[in-house]
Amino acid sequence: MYATQALTHLVPLAEELDKNKVTPGVLGFIVFAALAVGVWLLMKSMNRHMGKVDFEEAPDPAGAEGVAEPASAAGSAKRK
Repeated sequence: MYATQALTHLVPLAEELDKNKVTPGVLGFIVFAALAVGVWLLMKSMNRHMGKVDFEEAPDPAGAEGVAEPASAAGSAKRK
């Protein structure tokens, strides 16, 4: 059977559909569900990584005097 003959058999089925009604169908739901699961997994991973962050800001030695030098302020953070 040729492809054109197969399409002629499917044309009457397509005419029964309402042309004014557009729905995403099952494929749209599957894509949306996959995106939702992906976002949930990314948020879970982000929360786990943010929990591991241990940031303690070093006190600014020039902050008590009110005058901050640009060279000393740039390297004031401690690294572990």
